[in-house]
Amino acid sequence: MCGIFCSVSATEHVAPEDRHRELLERRGPDSLRELAQKSENVYLTCFSTVLALRGDHTVVQPVQHTDYPHAFLCWNGEAWKHDASPISGNDSEVVFANISSLLKAEDSDAPDSASKVVQHAMNLITGPYAFVYYDPLSDTLFFGRDPLGRRSLMHHVDDNGNFILSTISGSQDQGWEEVEADGIYSLNLKSFYASIQKKERCIPTRLPYASSPNTVISTPSPPESPVTPLNTSSPAVAKVEALLRDSLRLRISNIPAYSLPSHPSASLAVLFSGGLDCTLLARLSHEILDPAQPIDLLNVAFENPRVHRRPAGADSDDSWSPYELCPDRITGRASFAELQAICPDRVWNFVAIDIPYQEFLAHRPEVVSLIYPHNTEMDLSIASALYFASRGQGLVNSESGESTSYTSTARVLLSGLGADEMFGGYTRHDTAFRRQGFSGLKDELDLDVDRLGKRNLGRDDRVLSNWARETRFPFLDEDLVRWAVNAPVWERCGFGENKENLNSKTGSLEPAKKVLRCLAWKLGMTKVAAEKKRAIQFGARTAKMEVGRSKGTQAIT
Repeated sequence: MCGIFCSVSATEHVAPEDRHRELLERRGPDSLRELAQKSENVYLTCFSTVLALRGDHTVVQPVQHTDYPHAFLCWNGEAWKHDASPISGNDSEVVFANISSLLKAEDSDAPDSASKVVQHAMNLITGPYAFVYYDPLSDTLFFGRDPLGRRSLMHHVDDNGNFILSTISGSQDQGWEEVEADGIYSLNLKSFYASIQKKERCIPTRLPYASSPNTVISTPSPPESPVTPLNTSSPAVAKVEALLRDSLRLRISNIPAYSLPSHPSASLAVLFSGGLDCTLLARLSHEILDPAQPIDLLNVAFENPRVHRRPAGADSDDSWSPYELCPDRITGRASFAELQAICPDRVWNFVAIDIPYQEFLAHRPEVVSLIYPHNTEMDLSIASALYFASRGQGLVNSESGESTSYTSTARVLLSGLGADEMFGGYTRHDTAFRRQGFSGLKDELDLDVDRLGKRNLGRDDRVLSNWARETRFPFLDEDLVRWAVNAPVWERCGFGENKENLNSKTGSLEPAKKVLRCLAWKLGMTKVAAEKKRAIQFGARTAKMEVGRSKGTQAIT
């Protein structure tokens, strides 16, 4: 996880202001570097910070090399594979060398030619990313986000016409916009200078991605009769299990250890509501991660004055807790107990993160700043839960039952985001099926996957990374997404199943995300398999925290 800032100016070097620099440093505390260089007509200024999680040494950014003088790369991402082959070392070095060598081989100073080379280079990468690359030969700045939009990158043109790219904004009133996750963008610096001279705004050029994991290749015809119900032996369940295991191996197998072998502390944590998706990730991670490594389960609960009122006569009752009444705390403890029973040899640290209302208010301005340009009450509700969960500060119970303060040492977090969008976890999916059948359901699912980068992922990346931790999304692995969007919807969820032919064991499972429920059942988690979907803002009680705020779509004041 890294922080990126890059500015282009016709008059001077433009560096991030102190507040902006501080936010970037929070994301990447392991190294920072400022690079200032001048092309023929413009000033380029970069400031990059790094959270080192790949390879055996920290690679300082912006990445440069003497073989490619003046070229540089700012990289915020994880390239798991290059040209379908896993990357074992530092990925930023591999990406830089690949782009630079291809451009050098092309030996052309034409921006259009260079754009196609960069498009091809980025198409070889599997994994989440946002990047900025400068090619001195064509005098072009390239930038973009991966096709699913899993990492944040924003752009802004200030009052002086300077063009600025950054992972995060330094303030909320400067007109920042998220870079769309729809292709590779390029800014020809000769054209930029000419536009500035004419007092015009230079618009970056977009080259669409050659391919995307969420591209629908085939659309199976809906069946004329009710479909065969999913069960633990269904081929779709086996396929999802295999893809999810492969996804997790890439994401958790080589996390750097930050503790002594004799006193292990967690290198991996799960954003843990106790729901189906996150518990499934924890269960499968257990079979991949070194058994001596603890896994932290980060469970957040809020004191919500609109919901939690101390009952009459309970003023002196120390056992009454608004946090233990939160739905996600209840399901979290239940799923934690099931994990302990099924995987007793693993140390599971259930971290109860309790957030008093006054603490929420104290951090509210910071959360609002981090999610910008998103600015609705729903954005704030979701982001507040993620913000405090990723901080990782809470209480754990010892074997004697005593609660002690605990701060997670994990630098890698797992999130179940994407499962609902691909496997029909929302109420609107049920509504779409009831109204328009399988075709309506598929349209709704495709729409949800397409807009993940715009609605969720950039915002979440800015919030979750504030505590120098990187969040990884196993359900959004390219191979898994590619399979899901092209599989028949009746292989992903249980809407439209033949009720007369239901398996006696899994027949009672609700249709939403049925394939994942069957997988959980197969892995021994029968209670988790039956757990109903609950949005994070309602499970953690961050929805409607303040009096008078009744609509999630309402803009934050």
